[in-house]
Amino acid sequence: MWRCALPPLLRYPTVDELGARAAALVSRRPRDARLRRVGTSRAGTPMWLLSVGHGSRQALVVAGPHANEPVGGGTVLRLAERALADLRFTEGADATWNLLLSLDPDGLRRNEGWLPGPYTLGRYFRNFFRPGFLEQPEWLPDGAAGAALPETRTLLDLQDELRPFLQCSLHGVDVGGGFVELTHDLPGLAGRVAHTAARLGIPRELGPYDTLYWPSLGPAVYRIPPPRIGDLAAAITEAAVESTWFHPYRHGTVTAVVEAPMWGVAAVEDGSPPADAAAVLRAVSHTLRHDTRLLEVLLARLRPHVAGTPDAARLLAPVDDYLLVCPGLADAWDPDIADGARPLPPLSTAHLAALRIAGRRLALRTAGLLHQLVTRAGRDPSGVLPDLDRLIEEWCADYRDGMGARWIPVDRQVEYQSRVVLAAFELAVRHAPACSRSGESGWGSQAAVPMHRE
Repeated sequence: MWRCALPPLLRYPTVDELGARAAALVSRRPRDARLRRVGTSRAGTPMWLLSVGHGSRQALVVAGPHANEPVGGGTVLRLAERALADLRFTEGADATWNLLLSLDPDGLRRNEGWLPGPYTLGRYFRNFFRPGFLEQPEWLPDGAAGAALPETRTLLDLQDELRPFLQCSLHGVDVGGGFVELTHDLPGLAGRVAHTAARLGIPRELGPYDTLYWPSLGPAVYRIPPPRIGDLAAAITEAAVESTWFHPYRHGTVTAVVEAPMWGVAAVEDGSPPADAAAVLRAVSHTLRHDTRLLEVLLARLRPHVAGTPDAARLLAPVDDYLLVCPGLADAWDPDIADGARPLPPLSTAHLAALRIAGRRLALRTAGLLHQLVTRAGRDPSGVLPDLDRLIEEWCADYRDGMGARWIPVDRQVEYQSRVVLAAFELAVRHAPACSRSGESGWGSQAAVPMHRE
């Protein structure tokens, strides 16, 4: 088993640090690595692709698709170092690694209030940012032809240029465990994930709430269903809509969505049958309804005072999305509200733990965004800040004390995600045909672009 020789990564890298570290790596190995600007974000931030190797088979790794999930930035840097250090992953596989440093660099910047640490649940949720559903660059609510976000268009163009045999989308679970979602089966991956998780002390999530109705390909590995047209609530909660995960399917691409947890919860890997699933479901559903009503009242008090303030629209969009889906989720999970069209599947203790975490997550994210609306406005005429602070503290304590959420050091998160990506690569490359190289001319002949010029 490979062990990383790099210094431990003690904190998440920022947008600027990602670019600077990638440029430094290319300056050390200019014949083997290349950095090019492939797009520009809505706020004018450069989007950088770090490529390693000269093989005909293209692998595409996408970091930072969700703004609040920064682990992928550290992972792509580690993967680049690994590919440079071990020729099995480049020349030996006739492969080139294409590593997008951040798909949503603007969103990542907005999380810099908590990125440097110290890493506590309260600090994370009070500084958490994730844009509304329609501003998340992986989704294609209007199809690929209607994609309007420049970040989305950048990724779609890369997929069509490279036609990768493997695409890995690097995600982070704030509270829970690690798991993988696949568009095609990779036999043997579940065993690799289990081994890596056990070695690094990472809980595997055996029943994530967004894979509740998805086929299992093995413990903590799930098959992403084909996209379908649905309403916004279904899109947010189940992710089975048209997306950049499926866009390269036409090229034979295997997409692996690799989730790594920040705070681990042991119960998410408990596959035993629960003693009383209905009682737990009732408690989770009733709690979510209660918390939603509290937040709706606070939003109604706050909204008139923040309308027109800087960032109000961007912060309110995800708030409205979360409050939109909460009642439907509470009903879907409530055993006393029968849904003959889509009954819940048999649930393990792990499923119930994941549902409890998910309900609490929606409430905490909403409270954290409302908290930022007040603090960024610089005043609290509606008097909601004390209530929000109390709720955030109570709900974080429930994660910490009620569910046993424990912080996983950043370096261990990165190591776990890197090893899972390498396992997916090794399994996928066995069936990947050799193909033409990227159409980019002058491959490997140019020096890295100095970051200060941007």
